[in-house]
Amino acid sequence: MKPNRRAVLLAGLATTAAGAAAVATKGAFAAPPVRDIPPPPLDGELSFDQAVRDAAADDFGHIVHKTPEAVLIPGSDNDVAATIKWVSDRNKKFAPQGQSHSTFGRSEVQDGVVADMSALHAVGAVEGDRITVDAGAKWSEVLSTTLAAGKTPPVLPDYIELSVGGTIIVGGVGATTATSGVVADNVIEMQVVTGKGDKVTCSSSSNADLFNAVRSGLGQVGVITKATLKLVAAPASVRRIQLFYADLATMMGDQRVLAGDNRFDSVQGSILPSPQGGFVFRTDGVKFFTGNPPDDAALVAGLNDDPARRQAATLEYFAYLNRLAALEAALRANGQWFFPHPWLTTFVGDSQIEAVVNAELGQINPPNDLGQFGQVVVSPLRRSSITSPLLRVPSDELFYAFNFVRVPTTDDAANANRLVDINKAIYGRVKAAGGTLYPVSAFPLSGAEWRSHFGGGTFGQLDAAKQKFDPKKVLTPGYEIY
Repeated sequence: MKPNRRAVLLAGLATTAAGAAAVATKGAFAAPPVRDIPPPPLDGELSFDQAVRDAAADDFGHIVHKTPEAVLIPGSDNDVAATIKWVSDRNKKFAPQGQSHSTFGRSEVQDGVVADMSALHAVGAVEGDRITVDAGAKWSEVLSTTLAAGKTPPVLPDYIELSVGGTIIVGGVGATTATSGVVADNVIEMQVVTGKGDKVTCSSSSNADLFNAVRSGLGQVGVITKATLKLVAAPASVRRIQLFYADLATMMGDQRVLAGDNRFDSVQGSILPSPQGGFVFRTDGVKFFTGNPPDDAALVAGLNDDPARRQAATLEYFAYLNRLAALEAALRANGQWFFPHPWLTTFVGDSQIEAVVNAELGQINPPNDLGQFGQVVVSPLRRSSITSPLLRVPSDELFYAFNFVRVPTTDDAANANRLVDINKAIYGRVKAAGGTLYPVSAFPLSGAEWRSHFGGGTFGQLDAAKQKFDPKKVLTPGYEIY
């Protein structure tokens, strides 16, 4: 098992400080080699320790490994700004890391500087319908404050141990995206350090070009240091009904009904490997409530699932949000959490979804391609709910998250690379069917392929922001867009 990344960073800093009498505990850097331009004074630390650098050369994907020259442990946003300027002056690259949950080295950088943004994780007080938090805060940390005040962000990622900043730059699809958009659509204001090292506050009404280029912008023009998030009233409880189907067509028919009538607050579909072979088709419908529970009969009226297999449960709201904790604990216990995770995440329009899913299911060997705990996600979303201009979705009003959540039973690199190649091939077929990429997937794209992904007009918006805010192309090179 790999050690906890934060523990490695702290241990590396402590070891270096103990062995280098000339290094101060603050406002300095850890035993750097001689350099043409000295690092700036900092509130935090800049470490050149090998163990610290090695920890920053890995992520949740465990597929791509790029070792930085140094790791910034920022004590303030001033440290982020000063270090970006230092990196730029030396013609190097800079990449922020939150919880390092990328699956293909997107927040890594070879010979540049990685910033461990989890060091900046303060959560402010709830102020009416909003809260301001550091970008390195995890969603679980945000919720510990908001739920105490009876509030919640309207959209949350399914895994709440992700960082706020890391979620915003990719968009942030969650259980309530169909009605409330992605996480990035629910950001009110951000404090950002640009690729020039300038600290800028942006919103839809102030520095809107930066605001729109940062949300779902893959970290290409700025590093988020703080975000002001929209809040809504939090429900006390959740009624969760799991619906099971004999085949894909029946499940998709019900998903279309549920996407149209909004009887549930969340509808998420899964295609799971069956122990007996083949697949299990399941849709989870969730209804939020406070006080009296909803009427189950009304929630399932007219649906075509198998009533004998239907499962229903009432959960506290936070228990529902934290529903992946048990799976994480199991995967950590058996070691699979630390194996490669060659995930694929895409969007497919309603007009093509059944043809695409059926074709791909016909090519899957579930034990080898998904693993016992893996699944194929097929969940309905609505184009009109999404406002972040850089997030690319199909032209159909109703479309679906179509994801391969792979949990391999081996840490074999050859198997991981095989699945990366399969991901690229599937994406090609999805794209040919009018689908788009949700860009947290484990396979490489060339600069030309990224331009095709965004499309001419949208890429023009990103490119204009890149030229304005990061003209030397310092930031987040792991996507290989530039």
